Amino acid sequence: MVSPPHEAMHRIFRHDPDLFGRLTPRLGIAVPPIVETTPLLSAVDGSSPVACSRNTQLHVRTAGQEEFQLLIEAQDRRDPARPAHWAHHVAYIWTQRRLPTCLLIVCADEDTARWAEQPVSSAPAQPPALTLHPFVAGPHNLPLVTDPDEVRADPELAALSVMLHPTDAHVGTTMEALSAALRDRPEAIARPLIDLTAISLQLHPAGRAWRELVLPAIREWERGRGRIEGGADSARESLLIVLGSRGFNLPRDVRERVAECQDPELLRHWLARAVTASRAEDVFVST
Repeated sequence: MVSPPHEAMHRIFRHDPDLFGRLTPRLGIAVPPIVETTPLLSAVDGSSPVACSRNTQLHVRTAGQEEFQLLIEAQDRRDPARPAHWAHHVAYIWTQRRLPTCLLIVCADEDTARWAEQPVSSAPAQPPALTLHPFVAGPHNLPLVTDPDEVRADPELAALSVMLHPTDAHVGTTMEALSAALRDRPEAIARPLIDLTAISLQLHPAGRAWRELVLPAIREWERGRGRIEGGADSARESLLIVLGSRGFNLPRDVRERVAECQDPELLRHWLARAVTASRAEDVFVST
C-alpha cells in the first residue's frame, strides 16, 4: 500500500533519528543536549519497529542521562477527531514504556500547523483531567533551507524543509542543491531520502521536477549494477508536463528551444524553475 504523501514527513525521522536533535533549537523546544536517538523496538521480541505506518516512535537520551520517548505524527488538514487520538497514543506509549512521552506533529500547511499546536484538554471542566501540549513543526517555524552550504551539511533537514514548502518560490533552487548533495552520498543513505522526498511531493509540480533532478544519481547507481537508462528525453518530457500543468502556453521559439536542447542538466535546471515560476519566460532567462 502506498503511503499518503504527508506521512513521509514523519518517516524521515526513521531514516535519520538524529534529525530531531538538530531541530529542537530551531523549533524552540527546551530539552538538554541530545546524545542518542533510536527508533523504538517492539516490546514483544525487541526485533521489529513498533511504529505503525501512521507514526514514528523514538527513544531519546540527553546529556544529563534523562530519557524520554518521542511520538511523531504527520497531519495534512484540520481534523477535530485527531487530538483525542494523539492523547490516546501518548498515554498508551507512556503506560507501556513507563517513560515520559512527548508528541511532535509535522504539518506542511501553516493553518493546520497553528491549529495542531494548540493545547488539547480532555473536558471543559476545570481543571481538566488531561492536557496535551504537542510540539509542532510547520512552514511557520521551519523555513525553507536555501543556503547551498547548509543543504550539503544537512540534507535531511533540507529535505524536510522541501516537504514543508513544496510551493515556495525558491523550492526549485533548494531541490537542485539537495539533489547535488545526495549524489555524493552512498546509495543506501541517499536513496531512502530521495524516495521520501518524492512521496511527499507527488501531489505537487515540484514532485516531477524532483524525480528528474535525482535521475543522474539513480542512473549512476544503476550503471554500477549494469543498468543504463536514457538521457535528455525524460527531463524534456517532465519539463513540458510541469509547464502544461501550470497552464503556461509556450511560444513557438521556446518550444523549439526545448525540443532541440540535448543537455539534461540544463533541462533539469529549467524544470526546477518551472515548479514555481510566475511566468513561462522566467523559466528560460539566462543566469
